[in-house]
Amino acid sequence: MSAEVFLDTNILLYACSSAAEDAEKKRRAGELILEGNFALSAQVLQEFISNALRKPALGIGESVIDATLELASQVPVQPVDLEVVIRSTTLRRRHQISHWDATIVAAAQTLGCHTLYSEDLSHDRVLDGLRVVNPFR
Repeated sequence: MSAEVFLDTNILLYACSSAAEDAEKKRRAGELILEGNFALSAQVLQEFISNALRKPALGIGESVIDATLELASQVPVQPVDLEVVIRSTTLRRRHQISHWDATIVAAAQTLGCHTLYSEDLSHDRVLDGLRVVNPFR
């Protein structure tokens, strides 16, 4: 399986959030998911679960976590293997970004994605051919 776009953790969190202040971002994140043809990584799923459990204000319970994992079973999910770690180290050094962001970029590139939806990196930045888009701008 391949995908054109890769979703960062914040997209999943907003899509599932029941916090009133996230309503507009929830709508937009839901649109991105419904468009389909996206990919994720094991790291994104782990970060999603960790944040859902650590931030009760989001209102993301176990049933929503389960539903998100079911959704993930239907799209490409890149494991964080040695190849991704090596690639992320190179990206981190070249682009001066955090290791965790570099690992997400590396996973997206490994899956052949052209666009990364995230609010964590600079909008419209291109990292070795992968374009970062903040869908909440």
